[in-house]
Amino acid sequence: MQRKPQSVSGVEMRKRQQGRIEGPPQAPGHPRPNTCCLCWCGCCKCLWNEDRRERSERQTCTKMDSIEATEEQHPTLDEVIAWSRSFEMMMRSPEGRDVFREFLRSEYSEENLMFWIACEDLKKESNPSAIDEKARIIYEDYVSILSPKEVSLDSRVREGINQSLAEPSSTMYEEAQLQIYTLMHRDSFPRFLNSSVYRDLLNSKRACLDT
Repeated sequence: MQRKPQSVSGVEMRKRQQGRIEGPPQAPGHPRPNTCCLCWCGCCKCLWNEDRRERSERQTCTKMDSIEATEEQHPTLDEVIAWSRSFEMMMRSPEGRDVFREFLRSEYSEENLMFWIACEDLKKESNPSAIDEKARIIYEDYVSILSPKEVSLDSRVREGINQSLAEPSSTMYEEAQLQIYTLMHRDSFPRFLNSSVYRDLLNSKRACLDT
């Protein structure tokens, strides 16, 4: 006896069609690639959409890098050479301090320069409450024996600072600042001029003139 073909309902037909579009089921941990293509609405995670988003992010990063490169200041060859003749000139230059700080970081003495910069900032302050706060922060960061960034000060200078804490002023660290400045000038600066940090910068500036 010949069997009659079974009828297929509309619901079953749609399920079969959907199965052909979505493809066979995938094993756990292996997501099925999204077959949606050219999705302009951005509502799904199709490969085309993800690629479009990545290109957009790369373009944004490139634009930001260009802006930052434009704003960043670079010292000239003459300035770099002048630093070797004058520690004071290098310390007055933001770019010079940045390069010197990189060298000090390699010698684990970056706190000396940071202390000096913090003292310079304090001397420019005129607001009493701001002076109190900045003086306290400097003490906790660079003078306190409990700080990992403590700078090397002699006992006389340290005692003077302790007495000034009762009534902080914008100049209370001047003697300590001079002591650290002298230490960097006599001890760190000669090594900086012979370091790869300074020589590489000098050579790169000379190479730019040759090209």
